[in-house]
Amino acid sequence: MTDELSWLQQWYSAHSDGIWEHGAGITIETIDNPGWSVKICLDGTEMESIPFEPVKTEIGERDWIQCRVAERERRESYRRFEGHGGALNLSDIIQLFRTWVETKR
Repeated sequence: MTDELSWLQQWYSAHSDGIWEHGAGITIETIDNPGWSVKICLDGTEMESIPFEPVKTEIGERDWIQCRVAERERRESYRRFEGHGGALNLSDIIQLFRTWVETKR
């Protein structure tokens, strides 16, 4: 987990420009399954227009991952990576995001 968390911190730091992190940035929360929710704003990053193939893996009741890129249009359109997973899958979610970023640059 340390490698994934360190990588995410570096990615966040590289994109923090005084504006991006105030508008959206990264949110990591717990959910009541129990599990994790990770949301990463892609606007203003190198990933904002890169396609992402949704991932859905269910090994067991507490071992699962669902990741996608959500696109919404309101007055402003935005894209964000959304990952959800079981209580022990936080590093897996971050790893999926990392792999996507590193292979699509």
